Amino acid sequence: MIQKGHSKCFLRYSILLLFFFEISSLMAQQDPQFTQYMYNGTYYNPAFAGKDGGYRFSALHRSQWLNYTTNSGQGGAPVTQLVTAQGRLEGKNIGYGLTLVNDQIGASSNLEINLQGAYHKKLNRSTLSFGAYVGMYSSSIDYDELILVNPEPNLPNSGKESQINFNVGAGLLLDAGDYYIGLSSRHINEPNFDFGDGSYENQLKNHSYLLLGYRFRPVGQLAIEPSLLLKTVSYNNFSYEASVIATYQNKISGGIGFRGEESVSLILGYSLLKDNSLKLGYAFDLVISGVEAKSPTSHELMLRYTLLDVSKEVQRVIQRTPRFRF
Repeated sequence: MIQKGHSKCFLRYSILLLFFFEISSLMAQQDPQFTQYMYNGTYYNPAFAGKDGGYRFSALHRSQWLNYTTNSGQGGAPVTQLVTAQGRLEGKNIGYGLTLVNDQIGASSNLEINLQGAYHKKLNRSTLSFGAYVGMYSSSIDYDELILVNPEPNLPNSGKESQINFNVGAGLLLDAGDYYIGLSSRHINEPNFDFGDGSYENQLKNHSYLLLGYRFRPVGQLAIEPSLLLKTVSYNNFSYEASVIATYQNKISGGIGFRGEESVSLILGYSLLKDNSLKLGYAFDLVISGVEAKSPTSHELMLRYTLLDVSKEVQRVIQRTPRFRF
């Protein structure tokens, strides 16, 4: 049995703890969470891939519950990196994308790499998109970092175990310009990780997401976008995140967010370069629930770059050749 004193929320995000407590029947959030979810739609829903055209890249680093330590004095707070890239076939309604997630939680680490494809259909002023992804999910445990009170006979006390499984997901998206609605499901095949020992079971549960957003301009160059992300694990466990972001001249942005029963957030952004194609983002989370079992703050840094399609118009130039007489 693993040493007590870990918070209940930490259990929700730790595959390792689920594994050793053998509570696979508990439907809990296993995917990492991101405060800047509104800028990373392709992570939750592959139907976003290539929707807006051009080439889009993003990189995000999240340190959750910074400086968190267990009662043994060891760390273990979630640290996550997310990298996405997407584009669209020229002259086609087909988008593609790549998503990479590296998630470290205590003695466990997870690596997820997905290839995405999406089809976009124009419906009057709206766009209906369908997307799917296929990829791999790798889960590892470092036994050297575990502190056990009552070790099990078959449990290794050193070394590292890793296992790789197939991973698939799909999603739908309706974007009407001033609002969007996306519904998606990740880990549809629910891959299982037993690390070669059938007596243990740590199944990656199906995660589904409903992402809603509304865009409007109350005045001039000011744009405001409220959004809501509803999350569920196998339709038995529900949680949500909500935010409101204001952007001025597509350059400076700021807003607030709320994660149900967990934290409030400050979200800031600033665009660089003349065409505002390079965007920096920062999110600060302040824990307001379960503070006795967590470190009070989380931090998130993000970098996004957009390379729009460049269409070159070739104009014919009339070449006049003078006639010479001899």
